[in-house]
Amino acid sequence: MVAQELLGKFLVRKYRGKIYEAMITETEAYRGFDDKACHASHGKTERNKVMFSKGGTAYVYLIYGMYHCLNIVTEKEGFPAAVLIRGLDYKNSDGPGKLCRAFKITKENSNGLDLCGNTLWLEDRGVKVEYKKLKRIGIDYAKECANWLWRFKI
Repeated sequence: MVAQELLGKFLVRKYRGKIYEAMITETEAYRGFDDKACHASHGKTERNKVMFSKGGTAYVYLIYGMYHCLNIVTEKEGFPAAVLIRGLDYKNSDGPGKLCRAFKITKENSNGLDLCGNTLWLEDRGVKVEYKKLKRIGIDYAKECANWLWRFKI
């Protein structure tokens, strides 16, 4: 539900005196221990511990040793679930790694941030959107979970 509701909302980032802002155009949901694609499917680790935080926390991790990915934790504290922000309506932001690079989001400066703060936050500007439900990307290892229509795109 949150992954769908984030479409059309604006991600805003304040970094070194500059404001970056763009509409969220693509998301992907990951939830709990039964979702084999979820980082937390095998329990809590040093890498995924932020995913067990309260909803509204930024979970940022590194993939392939070079790309950061921004997720928004969505459940109550103790239950791992997050929405990956896959795309923004902003130049060079048509992928999770690209949008983190464009918005200066890294694990070091954003992992664990409360999205109700003044560094990284979301805004509802009243934009209504239509979207498609799609299979998640790059999770073939997740067996039947790879077929879940938990990716949403405007």
